Amino acid sequence: MTVGSQKGKRRRRAPPSSDLPASDPMASTAASDFGRCKRSRGYCCRREPSLPVALVALCTLLFVYITWKRMTVAVTVSAPPRFYSFNIVNEFPHDPDAFTQARSGLVYGGNETLFESTGLYHRSSVRQVILQTGKVQVSHQMDGSYFGEGLTLLGERLFQVTWLTRTGFTYDRYNFSKRHRFTHQMRDGWGLATDGKVIFGTDGSSTLYHLDPQTLKVIRRVTVRYNDHEVPYLNELEYVNGEVWANVWQTDCIARISHKDGMVLSWILLHELRQGLLKSGHTAIDVLNGIAWDEETNRLFVTGKLWPKLYQIHLRPVTGQLNGRIEDLCLIKSEIS
Repeated sequence: MTVGSQKGKRRRRAPPSSDLPASDPMASTAASDFGRCKRSRGYCCRREPSLPVALVALCTLLFVYITWKRMTVAVTVSAPPRFYSFNIVNEFPHDPDAFTQARSGLVYGGNETLFESTGLYHRSSVRQVILQTGKVQVSHQMDGSYFGEGLTLLGERLFQVTWLTRTGFTYDRYNFSKRHRFTHQMRDGWGLATDGKVIFGTDGSSTLYHLDPQTLKVIRRVTVRYNDHEVPYLNELEYVNGEVWANVWQTDCIARISHKDGMVLSWILLHELRQGLLKSGHTAIDVLNGIAWDEETNRLFVTGKLWPKLYQIHLRPVTGQLNGRIEDLCLIKSEIS
């Protein structure tokens, strides 16, 4: 056999057969596709189009991001509020005459002075006192039919509400004789605070009211909640660094509240403060009730009804287990309907 004939035989050799049986009608098509793939790519390719690798990677990243966001939101929503205890930074005396009365509202007035609203019928007053000594500088005795409650300072005016009425008063901060009476739409008058634009108020329920400082009309209401529980008996208020802080009446707790949605962000536990007064012989003291914030120097002051002292405290996070459940320490069943 000649060399030429051998080359001719090699050229006439049949192409590789496919995996499909010869009787299959798709056999010839599959073989043809196989040949084209082999010549153009060097291997057999699939006939179905596939997504580009970059698009697949993008979709994978998007799925991972969405899953991560959902997990983050879930953790944020379900994470419990933080809890704070305190260290005493300083103690200040209180005027002995005021000790016989029930302090209901407390506001830092600048220049080492405080404004106070004191309660009890025939004993209620609005006064300015010196922080370091507790000495009364200026005082206005209220009509005996009013029980003084929450107090706040907005601009040059003090705003005060009274217990069991929808009546309040405004005072010139420099001259208490310049005063005006107003009515409000809250069910009762307990606590007041302000962020400089809106006045926040409480009526002893779980509602935090937003009041227009010009008309004293309610412009918004939010229900204060801790987890699945409403927080009733919101009392004295203070606005601190974007939060509304509220004494919860008949407890030694302060709730730090988001005024936007009413959620309790964290708790301040001051049980040891009142227990210390009781152990030192001050058995006539009443509930924790009074928060004042010095925004310029970041000082926090607290006191209570019939307390002989006013305390400057520094908050510290609680480490370890709480001595009880927050529901037992800071929440009591509301009798307000």
